[in-house]
Amino acid sequence: MELIVAVLLTVTTAATPLLLAAMGELVVERSGVLNLGVEGMIVVGAVVAFAMAQISGNPYLGALCGALAGCAFSLLFGFLSLTLVTNQVATGLALTILGLGLSGMIGENFVGQPGVQLEPIAIPLLSSLPLVGPLVFNQDIIFYLSILSVVGVSWFLFRTRIGLQLRAIGDSHGSAHALGISVIKTRYLAVMFGGVCAGLAGAQLSLVYTPQWVENMSAGRGWIALALVVFASWRPLRVLAGAYLFGAVTIGQLHAQALGFGIPSQFLSALPYLATIIVLVLISRNRRLTLMNTPASLGQSFVPDR
Repeated sequence: MELIVAVLLTVTTAATPLLLAAMGELVVERSGVLNLGVEGMIVVGAVVAFAMAQISGNPYLGALCGALAGCAFSLLFGFLSLTLVTNQVATGLALTILGLGLSGMIGENFVGQPGVQLEPIAIPLLSSLPLVGPLVFNQDIIFYLSILSVVGVSWFLFRTRIGLQLRAIGDSHGSAHALGISVIKTRYLAVMFGGVCAGLAGAQLSLVYTPQWVENMSAGRGWIALALVVFASWRPLRVLAGAYLFGAVTIGQLHAQALGFGIPSQFLSALPYLATIIVLVLISRNRRLTLMNTPASLGQSFVPDR
């Protein structure tokens, strides 16, 4: 039982940043905006969170600053793509490249330093339950926020008027504008939410998953999060399932290496990304399912006076 709990805890830790980043991107894409800069926002959030935790000695302040760093990066993307109406794909890719370079520069003096770790918060009584207790009720605050994000986004998108407006913008920004909905303002707020989630995902990497700073420590998680949104057909609960599936694949290859299976370590390390490609290929074969939930205005720029 202890071994099972230990393995499941590592799966949970690996899945949390994927879940947070994917939930933020889901809201962004539901508004009709395609932000490919998730990887850059994650790695900037990671280095800022680690640096502030080191300087202040407070990991909670570090996590907050990581979220704010992701939000600031998302505002840069919003200004370029929503205000200046640049190409969203090119802007997102540029944001990722900028984030990787900037994080390396900021974190240069923090390489090799021991990190300040976010400690688990045990919920009284519930944390003592067998199996479920340590997995769900004895976790760090970012894990709790990731689960709350699933519940909150599901409620927001499908149970509130503002969520309906956001989905309407994603399906037809021209029609939404004609009805008096502020398209640009709503998209800015969605992009900022995505940035906060990506920044928190980065903070989880440097304060919980591996409490240290390593250059490029996001290791492609931003791209997996983008694939997860498509894999989940833009549905929050499916994102939750997909994140834990990919987390299990990531941890599974580590355990396979530790057990000494006669498989090249490079192939095992590539398994999460190979799984991402396979999932996307399988989804693309069902065109009806893909088009059913895809925001019709995804990636399309909007200018009110046109």
